[in-house]
Amino acid sequence: MTEVVLDVRTIQPQDRHTTIFSAFDAVPAEGAVIIAADHDPRPLFHQFNARRPGEFDWSYLESGPEVWRVRIGRVAAAPTERGASCCGTCG
Repeated sequence: MTEVVLDVRTIQPQDRHTTIFSAFDAVPAEGAVIIAADHDPRPLFHQFNARRPGEFDWSYLESGPEVWRVRIGRVAAAPTERGASCCGTCG
C-alpha cells in the first residue's frame, strides 16, 4: 500500500491544501496521504467532503496539542480519473 507522508508545517499556508490534494490525487486506490499539521485540519476535511465525496476516508493518528497527524486514505471504489462515471453498459 502506498503512503505519502507530508509535513505541511514546512509548506507556505496558502499552498498547503493544493499540495495535499495533488498528493492525494496521485496515490492509487487504497493508498493514503498522511499529513502532519500544527492545527486541527478540520477545514481540510470539509474541503475533501465537498471536492472528493465518497473518495476518501479520514483518520486522526495524533490529535495535538502541538501536532495533528491525519491519514487521508483513497477508497478502493473511487474513480481513478476526475469526473469518471459509469456509462451503464457494464451492468
